[in-house]
Amino acid sequence: MIDLNFEYLMNKIPDINYTYCEGVVVNVIGLTIEVQGITAFVGEVCKIYNISNEEITCEVVGFRDKNVILMPLGELVGISPGCIVVPTGSPLTVKCSDELFGKVLDGLGNPLKGPEISKYTTYPLNASPPDPLKRRRITEILPTGIRAIDGFLTCGEGQRIGIFAGSGVGKSTTLGMIAREAKAEVNVIALIGERGREVLDFIEKDLGEKGMKKSIIVCATSDKSALVRLKGAFTATAIAEYFRDQGKKVILMMDSVTRFAMAQREIGLAIGEPPATKGYTPSVFAMLPKLMERSGMSLKGSITAFYTVLVDGDDFNEPIADAVRGILDGHIVLSRSLASKNHYPAIDVLSSVSRLMSEIATLDHKQAASAARELMATYKDSEDLINIGAYVKGSSEKIDKAIKYNDSIESYLKQGINDTTDFNLSLELLKNMFNDIP
Repeated sequence: MIDLNFEYLMNKIPDINYTYCEGVVVNVIGLTIEVQGITAFVGEVCKIYNISNEEITCEVVGFRDKNVILMPLGELVGISPGCIVVPTGSPLTVKCSDELFGKVLDGLGNPLKGPEISKYTTYPLNASPPDPLKRRRITEILPTGIRAIDGFLTCGEGQRIGIFAGSGVGKSTTLGMIAREAKAEVNVIALIGERGREVLDFIEKDLGEKGMKKSIIVCATSDKSALVRLKGAFTATAIAEYFRDQGKKVILMMDSVTRFAMAQREIGLAIGEPPATKGYTPSVFAMLPKLMERSGMSLKGSITAFYTVLVDGDDFNEPIADAVRGILDGHIVLSRSLASKNHYPAIDVLSSVSRLMSEIATLDHKQAASAARELMATYKDSEDLINIGAYVKGSSEKIDKAIKYNDSIESYLKQGINDTTDFNLSLELLKNMFNDIP
């Protein structure tokens, strides 16, 4: 005779959901699927069963009249009018665990290679930023191992920095150098909308074995659907939040914000949003601060974020670059003209700024960096005269001094991919180089 625990069963009955709801596909236009017969909230995950009875995961992105509009987190294969749609009642989440170290994940947090995560905590992809009144102030320097950044654009733990550059100027290489050498416990790297060829190149060449040991890669290549590319950025941010909540020092890198914005523009236009500046929909500019404000300091740990921006036509005032610059705590500009002179990393110090350097750097550090900046600006203003031989030595004391120190400054700013410099050494070299400048 089977011994049934009726008390246990009676207690479980109130928790059972007796409602089962399913709808049908009535229309497919472009990237969107129109569904009739279900009630769902924006962001809810739904399952569509195509003509081969295969399950296609979708997300609710809007409504039209009494119909629900979905976008697939995959390919629109085998979907026809009348296909069954079942809402799950929950939004997207990502599995977070220490098992993620060294893994490459897709845009939804599933490992692309190797076993699935066995022990994990689920984190929501969409979460609120930390309470602004409960954020710790940024007081500690985060060394990156790159002299141009540590010396002139000093970053703090919990700071959010933009790396602005055109294509082929060295964004990925710069990110790889920071990932390998920055003093952080965890790197979460989101490759959004990148070429498939570049993913393995970045892992093996730029990141290397040393960087990969403490890194987690979230990869949503350019061939993936717009929704997956968009969710890849939120997946990486959620994983970074998990480690931050454990009290760890996390670096979040995203390459690139521009392709994230393009994915949101694609979604916005598909569901009927009006285009605004350069075709970007209003939701793009609302989405950027929601994503970026989630990084930074919290009561426990920190997320120091580096977001790359692929500037359109090397125009550093294009809409996305302009919006991102206003949100972040500083920007690093990579110059194509410097790259063409074989000056790597191609960081244009005069066009870049760290808004927190004045608060976290020592007085002698700031004085040395300021003196060097003045010399660089003077040399740049007079460069044409100097190059054609029109400048006569002794005509200007400032220009003479700029010429004298130009080679030393150039040598300090140039750095090989595998050439790392300790922060204290970078600072010492900077101060010693200019200690005779009044």
